Amino acid sequence: MTNDYDDIINLPHYEPKHHPRMSMWSRAAQFAPFAALTGYDAAIHSALPLASKVLVAETDENPYHDA
Repeated sequence: MTNDYDDIINLPHYEPKHHPRMSMWSRAAQFAPFAALTGYDAAIHSALPLASKVLVAETDENPYHDA
């Protein structure tokens, strides 16, 4: 029985000839977390007290809210 990849499974790993391999440090930096939205976390935390007040007001005025 032959598999689809029998012709390539034992080939050596490709090594580029025109540029050096990337260091482990550089490779790790590509996948490191980063703050894509600078200041977003602070904006959410500053809006939290206002959102909490609105939520409390809406539940207090809502006759269908189970208290």
